[in-house]
Formats: sequence, structure tokens, C-alpha cells
Amino acid sequence: MEYTGPLTGPLPKRLVDSVHGAIAGLRSTPLVGRLVSRHLTVVTYTGRRSGRTFSTPVAFRKVGDTVTISVEVPQRKKWWRNFTGEGGPLSMELNGVERAGHAVAAENGKGKVIITVRLSD
Repeated sequence: MEYTGPLTGPLPKRLVDSVHGAIAGLRSTPLVGRLVSRHLTVVTYTGRRSGRTFSTPVAFRKVGDTVTISVEVPQRKKWWRNFTGEGGPLSMELNGVERAGHAVAAENGKGKVIITVRLSD
């Protein structure tokens, strides 16, 4: 399976996985982990069609019990499509705690997709 990068065309899955792993690994480093964790997390969700569990690092903004994820260059990515329509469940680590939520993706008309996550208690 190949993934398509935003600027360079198809990227091998191994390369994408390596980059995702490096980004996710930054969150656990002593020096930059706290700073990175304020704006980056890893979301985990189940694919609608495959039923497989996936994890991907994302940048986010949190206000109260609502998390917003901006998907840049969404036409080159597929993961966010699991949250179209009625949306679906996902989990993410926030402040060192695994949180569950319900995510809904919406296109904003400016070439971006915004995912709104309502966190569960």
C-alpha cells in the first residue's frame, strides 16, 4: 500500500511510518516532550471498512472538552474520511491521560478539513 505525500507524490508506507514514529517519539523526550505534547498527539481509531486499528500523529487545539484537528492537504490523505457523516469514535492522549471522544470531519470550503472531537467524560 502506498501513501501520497503532500508535495512529492506517492510515498512508501515504510517511510510514512518512520516519520510518524519519529514525530510520536518526540512526545516522550525529556527536553521537548512537554512542549510538543501541548500541540501534538496521536489519535487512534478503527477504520470503517477494514475494522483495523490505526494510529496517526496530529496537531490539535483544545478548548474545554472540544479538540479541533486541522487536516492540511486533505485530498492527499484518507484517514480523516473515517469521521465524515455521523463521525466516529477515537482516542487520544492529552496531558498524559488517554481520552476517548467522538470525532466529526467537515470540509471548510477553503481546501481544509476540520475534525471536531467531543471528549467523553
